[in-house]
Amino acid sequence: MAWQFTIVPRLLHFREPAGTSRGVYTVRQVWYVVLSDGEGRTGVGECAPLHDLSADAGPDYAERLEACCFQFCETGDLYASVPAGCPSMRFGLETALCHLRAGSLRFFDTAFSRGEEDVPINGLVWMGDHDRMLERMEAKLAQGFHCLKFKIGGIDFESECDLLRRVRERCPDPAELEIRLDANGSFTPENAMERLEILASFRPHSLEQPVRQGQWPLMAELCRRSPVPLALDEELIGVPEEAREDLLAVIRPAWLVLKPTLHGGMKGCEEWIDLAGQYGCGFWVTSALESNIGLNAIAQWRAKRPCDMPQGLGTGQLFTDNCEGMPSAMRGPVVHCDPARPEPDLTAWLGLSHN
Repeated sequence: MAWQFTIVPRLLHFREPAGTSRGVYTVRQVWYVVLSDGEGRTGVGECAPLHDLSADAGPDYAERLEACCFQFCETGDLYASVPAGCPSMRFGLETALCHLRAGSLRFFDTAFSRGEEDVPINGLVWMGDHDRMLERMEAKLAQGFHCLKFKIGGIDFESECDLLRRVRERCPDPAELEIRLDANGSFTPENAMERLEILASFRPHSLEQPVRQGQWPLMAELCRRSPVPLALDEELIGVPEEAREDLLAVIRPAWLVLKPTLHGGMKGCEEWIDLAGQYGCGFWVTSALESNIGLNAIAQWRAKRPCDMPQGLGTGQLFTDNCEGMPSAMRGPVVHCDPARPEPDLTAWLGLSHN
């Protein structure tokens, strides 16, 4: 097969600054891979590494991505061509192949792609000052969300607790409003347990990554003692395949939070899901600040498995210069796929002529 590729870089602009405990994002560099098979079929995938987090990020990213694409076009073997340590590149090529083979942005024949079932999602409350976070929380509740995720660690802990106190005063029953927390590794070994005990009073569903990754004995101890079920996120980044089972056997988390862009692409996340089942861990899937192209791909893939609990797929509308009209789109507290919606011409959106 005469594979060919084109790589189109884009700088996406956030509608408003997106704060995490690692800093504030205002722009997002992504690369779109356009694959063609020489027979008139084309597919587009999004490679979106986070510069301060992804295992494959770096100043030579574009050159390495090009080399991987060349190798794939020579061999036709995606996983032999793209190293396991390059998850965002794998995800981009996986997405492009799914698009090309399906001939549609509805990659798989599922109840979701047919518009019969939606994927429930949590409402993400971005970091900001206390009043801004309160406004965001109120907006999500007004949109009908029954699960809110708060990123904490960006302002003082007391202000964050006050915010959660207000949430619980308004919605005291966790069955009516689920609270998820994400510390992004902002707790220290000295204060982590104390903070978890305080946060337990707000009856959260879970807390992601209380301390920085790479501290397996500490994380194992926290998982054993914490009154709040703990989830791994950053901890899973860059873990070699041969060490994944060891990680789960040592730490024994309650949950895994999986991002194809960070955790091995679709294939890598499937492997984590299989291991999670062996070790009694639950999981959910989230996006990693991709544009609508990446978000659609994650939703299409996630919907291949039963999907009852809220996923973290609410970030697709973050950018002013997004690709509009994708089949999958947020509709209040769910992602819905409209089977009758005309699909956008992604090659035209990327400024490429048709073959």
